[in-house]
Amino acid sequence: MLYATEILGAKAYDSAGNFVGRVREMFIVPAEQPSRVSRLLLGRGRYRPLVARYDQIGSVTSGEVKLTADESALEPYHPNEAWLAVRKDLLDQQIIDTNGRKVVRVNDVDLAEQRANGNTELRVTQVDTGLPSAIRRLLQGLVPPAAIRRIQEKLPARNIRWEFVNLVEPDPLRRVKLRITSERLAQLHPADLADITEELSPAERQAIISSLDEETAADTIAELDKRLQTQVVEKLDTEKAADIIEEMNPDEAADLIQSLEPEKSKEVLEEMEHREAHEVEELLRFDENTAGGMMTTEIVTVGEDATRGEVVDYIRFHDLQPDQLDNIVLINRDATFAGAVPIARLLMAGAGQRMAELVQDPLVSVKADTNDREIFELFDKYNLRSLIVLDEQNCPIGAITVDDIVGRMRAKM
Repeated sequence: MLYATEILGAKAYDSAGNFVGRVREMFIVPAEQPSRVSRLLLGRGRYRPLVARYDQIGSVTSGEVKLTADESALEPYHPNEAWLAVRKDLLDQQIIDTNGRKVVRVNDVDLAEQRANGNTELRVTQVDTGLPSAIRRLLQGLVPPAAIRRIQEKLPARNIRWEFVNLVEPDPLRRVKLRITSERLAQLHPADLADITEELSPAERQAIISSLDEETAADTIAELDKRLQTQVVEKLDTEKAADIIEEMNPDEAADLIQSLEPEKSKEVLEEMEHREAHEVEELLRFDENTAGGMMTTEIVTVGEDATRGEVVDYIRFHDLQPDQLDNIVLINRDATFAGAVPIARLLMAGAGQRMAELVQDPLVSVKADTNDREIFELFDKYNLRSLIVLDEQNCPIGAITVDDIVGRMRAKM
């Protein structure tokens, strides 16, 4: 095992044994191979820096690099944004540990040697974020490498395998050049991803959100602190912001749009699809501390005379989201509220059973102007998972879910 900090500064000699320069930088070229050290930057005094390719490296130790090529065969250095620089882009930089679901700082990079066609290729295996690598760097040049290694062996290691590393690169164009994908980030729970983005700088946070697909970005923004939600969306271009907000639950979307600057809010609503924009605008009519301001309009409403089999077919046909299926809302022939059926009770019922027979007692609902204190009391009194909201004509227009209650209660703490 070799460490990047041991190789940086090492002396490099060509095939004839002539001193070429010291290793100033190591480059990974993701487009060629995502873990291979593809280039070594060699500098010597005021001479123009040279670059040694991976197929020109004969052997590498902590203090010396021997090349298989003559100095005249080495290329002059030309900066390339598609190259990932180990010293500049990794050492002491923040990265995202997608396996540990957190932001960490890199102290060193572990490298493995691999022989290929008579040359030595260096492959990045993991990054060090713990105390051993910090001690190694602190003592470097003061204590012999062998002694440093004996010291660090006694300390607990904290490493992240290279495949679990997601780089934090604010520049969208460079992210593309470096082939930084957000596939692993998208696999994280939105709450974990929100925690990660909250630890980043505003520019880094914006870069991460912009790189996610709209659905993942929507779920992540919904988990952010309210202040950060507004900051992130304000800085997105209007089309991107509209696409993301369309993926949010209507109540979350309404709360977010209400927090934006009036001009930005107007632009986003105009850019949104008509149906989603209409739902949000309807919710914006209500005070945020009332049932109308807390509810989501995404509810499943069926007639009380429908059978269990018909309702299941309806759910399958419309490909409804799971978070819409906590309760099935019933209406009578006058389209007024007739009760609610928990999804668990629906699953246990026979195919021909009428929905009216499955109604959960007691029949609890609130009007849209009910204040949040009364709503909290109802959830506590009846151990509710959701609460149906009615208009003045007693027609169901939405539902408040328990996660809305938890979020509101946390905000008031």
